[in-house]
Amino acid sequence: MTYFTYTNGDRMPLLGLGTWKSDNRDAYHAVREAIRIGYRHFDCAARYENEDEIGEAIADAISNGDVKREELWITSKLWNNAHLPEAVRPNLLQTLKDLRIDYIDLYLMHWPVALKPDVVFPKKGDEFLSLKDIPLIETWNAMATLKEEGLCRHLGVSNFNIPKIKSLIAKGGIKPECNQVESHPFLQQKKILNYCKDEGIVMTAYSPIGSLDRPARVRKAEDPSLLKQPAIIEVAGEQGCTVGQVLIAWAIQRGSAVIPKSSNADRLRENFRSAEIKLTEDQMQRIAAMDRGFRFIDGSIWTIEGSPYTLEELWEQ
Repeated sequence: MTYFTYTNGDRMPLLGLGTWKSDNRDAYHAVREAIRIGYRHFDCAARYENEDEIGEAIADAISNGDVKREELWITSKLWNNAHLPEAVRPNLLQTLKDLRIDYIDLYLMHWPVALKPDVVFPKKGDEFLSLKDIPLIETWNAMATLKEEGLCRHLGVSNFNIPKIKSLIAKGGIKPECNQVESHPFLQQKKILNYCKDEGIVMTAYSPIGSLDRPARVRKAEDPSLLKQPAIIEVAGEQGCTVGQVLIAWAIQRGSAVIPKSSNADRLRENFRSAEIKLTEDQMQRIAAMDRGFRFIDGSIWTIEGSPYTLEELWEQ
């Protein structure tokens, strides 16, 4: 297994298990099986609405002697309707209660988008809070107090562009230690990856296989499939592995963390073995030629009529 080492010596496995869209008992069984296979990095979020089941799985694995808490790397995220400073701590405490742990290894701001406290997904423009109403630095500084209290060991962001990260730092905030973004051969995020490497920030890639079971609200009929691309299929044949394994190995080899999701035991084992695959330089270059700036999760849910947010503001570099 390859790791990212933080400045305090903590090591995060670059291969983790994503848990978005893992429903209830599927999440429980996936995490229990993943721990038995050898996974130690689990990517969670309050908005995934399954942290209680994941927490039960973690608690059962620990009590059964399968793993120790200190061997696990657990990430969670602050949802958009909890950006007001007074909401930050209660939301993390609820996550800790649901996950049945005393601290989070990595806590992320889920999106640089704020919603009113009673809104989960907006249907109208007036359900947002603008970044003038609640600047990101205020939410970020509230998160920083959680690290000071020992409730989380590391802090980061998700879906942030480079200017937004630089703005947090310029306004006196601590440097984010992770930026979790969509990344795969169609959206390689080279500028963000290079920036993160230069700054000692880990970039974590979500939707590395193309988010095949993403919700209808973020799915379009014409979306392309990563699994059907001739270049990836060719590399898989050369390596004697699956297309999915190529996509995961590619992400790790370029220096990002990666969090593929599955609740199928065979697929969990297959994905875990991806960390052992070494692509050749020629294979890496052929995959690099596939970049087309395409997003499966394009952020348009945050730019409905009347919203204070635009796609340009979200994604500009």
